[in-house]
Amino acid sequence: MTSYFAPENAFLHATQIMIEAYGDASRLRLREAKLAPPAAGEVRIRHTAVGVNFVDIYHRTGVYALPALPAVLGVEAAGVIEAVGPGVDASYRGQRVAYAGLPAGSYASARNVPADRVLTLPQDIGDDAIASLLLRGMTAHMLFSYVYRVKAGDTILVHAAAGGLGLVLVQWAKAMGARVIGTVGSAAKAELAKRQGLDEAILYREQDFVATVLALTDGRGVDCAIDGIGGQILTRTLRTIRPFGTIASIGQVAGEPDPIDLSLLGPARSLALARPGVFRFMCDSARYREGARATFERLRSGMNANVEMVLPLAQAAEAQRRLEAGETRGTVLLRP
Repeated sequence: MTSYFAPENAFLHATQIMIEAYGDASRLRLREAKLAPPAAGEVRIRHTAVGVNFVDIYHRTGVYALPALPAVLGVEAAGVIEAVGPGVDASYRGQRVAYAGLPAGSYASARNVPADRVLTLPQDIGDDAIASLLLRGMTAHMLFSYVYRVKAGDTILVHAAAGGLGLVLVQWAKAMGARVIGTVGSAAKAELAKRQGLDEAILYREQDFVATVLALTDGRGVDCAIDGIGGQILTRTLRTIRPFGTIASIGQVAGEPDPIDLSLLGPARSLALARPGVFRFMCDSARYREGARATFERLRSGMNANVEMVLPLAQAAEAQRRLEAGETRGTVLLRP
């Protein structure tokens, strides 16, 4: 860690990755910008690791519109506080911290953020590990403690089980005593997910995942399914849920989910369909810090961050292309 800190009232040159219009990864632009001194209640963080998430792609394409353009992308990072604004305790300077959530802007070498959103990192939590899975850990905590309370002996279905979020969900559910079934795109991804605790891998390009899930559960179905794929997958996944089970729709990699006919949910089957949003969950400060503590504890108990690659910040477009194409296994980080 550097011992140099810029004066609180100094402007700083920061490298940022931004977009001026929605579109594909070619829209990402690198720019040098003047970063103003931190305002009242803010701290300036010099980033050491920046997380790459699929929501960054939704922001880039406009699926989830940003408040205004141009805009800097990114929703999580770790780093060191190098300056504090008025009203912030000076002892914050030099602390290792992380954060996740809106507003976007973490694809940068440095950034000002509200002091009440930063999380002081314990010595045993590394920058890369937390930057790669803080948001994913928050999502897992939300899903398995609020949307569906996982119990020992439950069976959980996770789509894209070898992706960045999928591997966190697999490990999290296993730590809670669940049996986990996951869909994956290749044998290599199946092996990766199984090394992280996945009980049964379904190669969805070769197998009918609905029929396979029902066969693996003796026709009963799973207690809960997590779907970040969308499109027709959500509707098909309904057929894998046991009566009074739950399905959580958390993304739409394959496009907006098909309209759901309520007759597919019940009363004969009595299913619960949730559409939870982790950013809304984190708006509550108590839940935000609760999710962070839960993530720290999972890391301490052996959860693997599965950082697959670390690319320079300037290669953010390449990171997003690989993630969007489904070429990644695990998580991707950007290094300012």
